[in-house]
Amino acid sequence: MIAALIGPIANLASSWMSSKVEKVKADGQAKVAEAKARASVAEKVATGEVAWEKSMADASDNSYKDEFALAVLLAPAILVFIPGMREHVKEGFIVLNELPTYYQHLLYIAISASFGIKGAGQAAKMFKKK
Repeated sequence: MIAALIGPIANLASSWMSSKVEKVKADGQAKVAEAKARASVAEKVATGEVAWEKSMADASDNSYKDEFALAVLLAPAILVFIPGMREHVKEGFIVLNELPTYYQHLLYIAISASFGIKGAGQAAKMFKKK
């Protein structure tokens, strides 16, 4: 009689264990698939960024706009050391500060793009401390 009960109980336990193992396998496969999908997306993003950076570098290869932008940015820093120019630099910054906000942001974005900072979001973060 006990042997007759042990068989079905063992089958039930075996069935429960098998379903538990299958569930764990399925969960593991789902996690692996999710990780692969994330890696694929990250690879595509990285490839896109690399391609964008390469195209920007190629486009500015024969361009003097970066050098011009750097000269414009350095001019006030140099002019403050020239006698009589310090007040002109101060007045210039006062006038720049009075420009409309949208125009100031356009300047930030244009200069940032010239130096390879991508996206308005990155430029806004850099110049947010106002």
